[in-house]
Amino acid sequence: MTTDLEAEPAAAREILGDGLERARAFAADLAEQGEELGLIGPMEAERLWSRHVLNCALVAPLLRGGSRVADVGSGAGLPGLVLAIARPDVELVLIEPMERRTAWLLAETARLALDNVTVVRARAEDAVGAGPFEQITARAVSALTKLIPLTVPLASDGGELLFLKGARVHDEVLAARAVLRRHGIREYEVLELGGDLLPEATRLFRATVVGAS
Repeated sequence: MTTDLEAEPAAAREILGDGLERARAFAADLAEQGEELGLIGPMEAERLWSRHVLNCALVAPLLRGGSRVADVGSGAGLPGLVLAIARPDVELVLIEPMERRTAWLLAETARLALDNVTVVRARAEDAVGAGPFEQITARAVSALTKLIPLTVPLASDGGELLFLKGARVHDEVLAARAVLRRHGIREYEVLELGGDLLPEATRLFRATVVGAS
């Protein structure tokens, strides 16, 4: 059953460019099926563009052209499918352990005719063989203390971690300092993206992995 979808924000075209039509189709599909499939909560369609689709799309300019990017715990395809729409020059590998969600990701990839997406049903720790990856994304998966050990083994030497985070990201960074040191991560920062385009900026934890596989 279709749920009322948030009106498309004026910034959508600026953020998504040529990917806007596919993003519209993705947003409509997610509004129609997402709650029933357990991909989004009952109120999320009313803020699907601003809180989810565009929130993810703001990361697209940070992806390296021609790179392989893993999206860990891809779920509804946030950010993986959105990034694949926005950056057709980048290969996205969506890593998701739940069968129902991987079925959605595969079906949506086909519906949107995305030829730069591969879906892998696995937990992050079991997907090392699919790598290494130049960049790794994640959104709403777990705190940095748990996410860093799960994702560093997937990264190439000099690879980047790009994790979308909430308002308490700085607290997470403080709590994860020992974990970051243990995994050889010395360069990291928190970015705020799109504050001039959307009601709330996207908070992104970005780190460089040195000495990985």
